[in-house]
Amino acid sequence: MAMSLFGDLVEVVFLLLLLLFLFLFFSLGYDHVFKKKTCRFGPPSYPIIGCLVSFYQNRRRLLDWYTELLAESPSQTIVVSRLGARRTVVTANAENVEYVLKTNFRNFPKGKPFTEILGDLLGFGIFNVDGELWSSQRKLASHEFSTKSLREFVVKVLEEEVEGRLIPLLESAMERKEVLDLQELLRRFAFETICKVSLGVDPCCLDLSRPVPPLVRAFDQASVICAMRGMAPVYAVWKMKRTFNLGSEKKLRESVQMVHSSVMEIIQNKKRKLEEDGVDGGDGGDLLTRLLSAGHGEEVVRDMVISFIMAGRDTTSAAMTWLFWLLSQHPRIESAIVDHVSSLYRTPLDFEALKDMNFLKACLLESMRLYPPVVWDSKHAAGDDTLPDGTVLREGDRVTYFPYGMGRMETLWGKDRLDFRPDRWLDEPEADGGGPLKTVSPYKYPVFQAGPRVCLGKDMAFIQMKYVVASILRRFEIRPAGSDRPVFVPLLTAHMAGGFKVVVRKRSGSSKQ
Repeated sequence: MAMSLFGDLVEVVFLLLLLLFLFLFFSLGYDHVFKKKTCRFGPPSYPIIGCLVSFYQNRRRLLDWYTELLAESPSQTIVVSRLGARRTVVTANAENVEYVLKTNFRNFPKGKPFTEILGDLLGFGIFNVDGELWSSQRKLASHEFSTKSLREFVVKVLEEEVEGRLIPLLESAMERKEVLDLQELLRRFAFETICKVSLGVDPCCLDLSRPVPPLVRAFDQASVICAMRGMAPVYAVWKMKRTFNLGSEKKLRESVQMVHSSVMEIIQNKKRKLEEDGVDGGDGGDLLTRLLSAGHGEEVVRDMVISFIMAGRDTTSAAMTWLFWLLSQHPRIESAIVDHVSSLYRTPLDFEALKDMNFLKACLLESMRLYPPVVWDSKHAAGDDTLPDGTVLREGDRVTYFPYGMGRMETLWGKDRLDFRPDRWLDEPEADGGGPLKTVSPYKYPVFQAGPRVCLGKDMAFIQMKYVVASILRRFEIRPAGSDRPVFVPLLTAHMAGGFKVVVRKRSGSSKQ
């Protein structure tokens, strides 16, 4: 019965679209509907349907398509018109990025069209709100992220997770000569770590003998469906599916319910325990304890910690996955990292030692230049405006800056822009590969955003990535199990299509510590 009703609905929608097409064709004429607009830079565009045809033709290579269009534009800015969506300006121009993210920040909120995409999952969390609601959460989170006690707690969690779980898993794969999906392993590690830091709970994701926990599956499914909303050629389609609770939107609703109810249960249990123990957790421990101790409401705290988990769960794992692949293609750089890390390594690995690993940080920065975890981000013009390159904006226009394309612009990075060269980040490269890091404009490299909304967890992310990469490379060689070049897939967070299958070997001269 349900399938029959669904089939009838699809047929009705198809007939309505057909009638609309016939109305436009006969009332406006063939030339008006199909004659291409002249546009010097940007995708071919037509009245009514915009660039729908070329968007569909390039749907499997959107990143490279946009990059090519931006490279052809003298100002590295293009205008895109899509059926059912607001006019979109896409830019890889660093001056434009600075103007949007800093100079005229107040005129470029995320805006309702963007917050709608993630609103079901993130609610009113810090990454999905604007104005006073964002400002108040930002001040609160900024204070917590800047405390020494949180930094020490993060390093303690990393020591437990890396030494107690991640390294033994890699040793087991090495001894059994098993092929391992390193991307999946790092994703599980990142989720487990961020849950311990944000919620103070252990989801046991790194126990590979157990099925993936329901909360992890729900986060995964919700993330993918929200990302597909943003990439849909016609936004009206997912909105209609949401209205009638059909298909992917039905799955999204179920996943969001699982995430919200699971996190709320954790919050209520934590709150009850704090009240029973009479403990003030404001000076130490996980973020949830700190937020509850400060007296914030359950729903506010729920949305905040879900935002933190969403931001931290896949970004660091994606960056590390691509770095390990790049190093497998550049053995001399890998050897330089091992020498550099070994000269600074001590047990237990602490914040001061991690802070000095500049060459490792340069490698991470270079990896994320080529393969940024978040390939694009959008704001919406609150009022009419003009970008520094002369692009005119109208109220409501979407403005998208594009880190993936920016990392491939010759005007920003030179003729060797496609090469993996960590030394481009070093001010004075030293013989062991180290040296002080260059100061690079965050508007040229907006991988962590920039301006007032710059990523609060940036330093925490580098602590985690340095700890993991240094610990692995000192002990193991990570080599791809196959010879095919991996495919970069953009969703909310980019990843390798099909995972990263590797074999693990003991590094020559290494010892277990």
